[in-house]
Amino acid sequence: MSSPDTTGWNDSVRDASLSHLPDHIRRAIEITPAAGTSERIIDITTLGRRTGRPRRIEIFFYRAAGTTYLCSGAGGAATDWHANLLANPTFTFHLKNGIRADLPARATPVTAPAERQAVLAEIVADLNQPHDPGTIRPTQLEDWADSRLMRISFRHRP
Repeated sequence: MSSPDTTGWNDSVRDASLSHLPDHIRRAIEITPAAGTSERIIDITTLGRRTGRPRRIEIFFYRAAGTTYLCSGAGGAATDWHANLLANPTFTFHLKNGIRADLPARATPVTAPAERQAVLAEIVADLNQPHDPGTIRPTQLEDWADSRLMRISFRHRP
């Protein structure tokens, strides 16, 4: 369940391809299965749903089907980042390992079962690649079925 988008974000402003970003930043976000876990760690700054004050939270991001996602991972437990982004979907996406950048972004909950299934299957398959042995134990798609999942769009800078 999400509220109508009243912030002026629309398809002409969103760019899932990331082509509007500088090449070095685009490459850092267009992560591949060969990337290690540390390259997937970012911070987000969102408004706290209770306090209304900026809150910085560390989280993993993933790329699937050419789009960027935030995901709670296996288990599907409630998370502060998810609740905060539901209440305040506009946030700052901070790349912090290697390339550093602060990017204005917007989160949209992924609720359609077919999209959730496809994205989670791609994330799990990527994590099960032998790119960084020992950092993530093999995972199964059914363990991720209840994960909190947000699609991220990056706004053009004015």
